[in-house]
Amino acid sequence: MRGHQEFTRLTKVPIFSSLAGRVMTKIRLPIGVLFLVMGAAVGLPGCQTIDFHGSSPVEPVPPMMEPPREKSLMSLPAYRIEVPDVLQIEMLKQVPLPPYRVEAYDVLKISVVGTLPDQSINDYYLVEGEGTVNLGPAYGTVRVVGLTLDETQETIDQHLRRILTQPEVSVQLAQAYGSQPVTGEYLVGPDGTVNLRQYGSVPVAGMTVSQAKSAIEKHLEQYFDSPELSVNVINYNSKFYYVITQGAGLGDNVVKVPITGKETVLDAITQVGGISQLSSTDLWIARPSPGDSGYEQILPIDYEAITRGGCAATNYQLMQGDRVFIAEDKTVTLTNVIAKMTAPFEQLAGTLSLGTNTIRGTQMMGRGYNRSFRR
Repeated sequence: MRGHQEFTRLTKVPIFSSLAGRVMTKIRLPIGVLFLVMGAAVGLPGCQTIDFHGSSPVEPVPPMMEPPREKSLMSLPAYRIEVPDVLQIEMLKQVPLPPYRVEAYDVLKISVVGTLPDQSINDYYLVEGEGTVNLGPAYGTVRVVGLTLDETQETIDQHLRRILTQPEVSVQLAQAYGSQPVTGEYLVGPDGTVNLRQYGSVPVAGMTVSQAKSAIEKHLEQYFDSPELSVNVINYNSKFYYVITQGAGLGDNVVKVPITGKETVLDAITQVGGISQLSSTDLWIARPSPGDSGYEQILPIDYEAITRGGCAATNYQLMQGDRVFIAEDKTVTLTNVIAKMTAPFEQLAGTLSLGTNTIRGTQMMGRGYNRSFRR
């Protein structure tokens, strides 16, 4: 209770004063709360703060705000694509709109029943540069460029009836040379779209993966017959949490880490290589206000309990926008501050000492030179 009373008394300190910064470093539990209440004291707009571990909470904790932990992780809502995520798009069905006309370097699947013995026609055939397909030495070539698939099938049938009695011909388009492949990796651009090269751009920002899939398929219907594709996010570049490590007077370090699912406090500490020599075990999470609830959360972390005792109570699941704050070691900070204050004097003393030694050396050399000259 004493800590809460002290916190209440300190809320009258202006939020931007250096004194507030020094006081904050001495209070473990309500650091983030102090920022918000002191901001209100000087008339700044802000949110109410929930301290989940204080002896006297500032406000009652709404049940829906209870944070998930290691043993009670929650599934995040459907991921919404944003700039600059990277999508993997794979085209499963890419058939041009009918009537398709055969072009040079297309690949046709031609199958014929009733061929000559040992001279079957059942393979993939390339439409050569001059617009013909070569059916083999026994059947010769047939010009098909510019024909629809039905016309190609009829033309090949008529050609083979000069050699065969009753051929049955089937022609399918295996690969269209003029149709560039859609499959590949695509960056969501600054305008929230993916650029499908010759097929144009499709807006996907703010969509779930299934919604983006439907939008891209609908867009490609103007080029393909009932296109089918799969869409996945391979680089989650738009959702982050932050790990902030105080630098003990040497400058803070901020690491931006993509969030993809069920990361916890331990995962965040792993991302920065553990607790550094400059840091203490005083940690907490500052969680932005969810939606328009009007609350912000300060979640103190018991590092010793998590690591040494295996306690999951404060090993919270991290959410988008969380700030995991690792406070500095005060002893190391004091040492660094003193070192920074005394460094100019040490440099000055070193310079003076070097100058004195140089003068003495020069004088000694001069005396030795004069003695040698007199002899």
